[in-house]
Amino acid sequence: MAATRRWTSADMELLPLDDPKRYEIIHGELYVSKAPSTQHQIVCSRVHVPLDLWDRATGLGVVIPGPGLIFAEDEDVIPDLVWVSKERLALILAPDGKLHAAPELIVEVLSPGAANERRDREAKLDLYSHQGVREYWIPDWEHRLVYVYRRVGLALEFVATLLDADTLDSPLLPGFALPVHELFAELPVA
Repeated sequence: MAATRRWTSADMELLPLDDPKRYEIIHGELYVSKAPSTQHQIVCSRVHVPLDLWDRATGLGVVIPGPGLIFAEDEDVIPDLVWVSKERLALILAPDGKLHAAPELIVEVLSPGAANERRDREAKLDLYSHQGVREYWIPDWEHRLVYVYRRVGLALEFVATLLDADTLDSPLLPGFALPVHELFAELPVA
């Protein structure tokens, strides 16, 4: 039986810089994704902008789209969006410009396909749970809903599926409220 290769951050440094694909390592396994769709990026923006406006008004932290997040040499991912408090950012931002521990909130917009869904709803959920992320949102633009996971004790646990009529909020973000229908309104159809 052949040994399974365990990928590391050092291996990723050898990949071409001009490749439009996204490379991530979760538990030593390499995940390769195509460039995200227009719908995916619109939903990212529709979370980013109101979250950033809330953050600027409160001054509590910073919203970062697509940061490098390195938990260990075999745990190297690029979430779609994170929110991290100013206090936590000072602890987890390393000289390489990457985050090296869990931000409070991670958002991963679900991309179509079984492999993408398994990565975001299983592999990344497990990784973020073990690393101490306090909240994890997964907007699904195809089905117009948002899955919400929150830390309960030592793990992230599923707490809600939000539909069009619901509002996305969080105990981490006092005063933040985003109507779910605004995330998916008038998305272009291919």
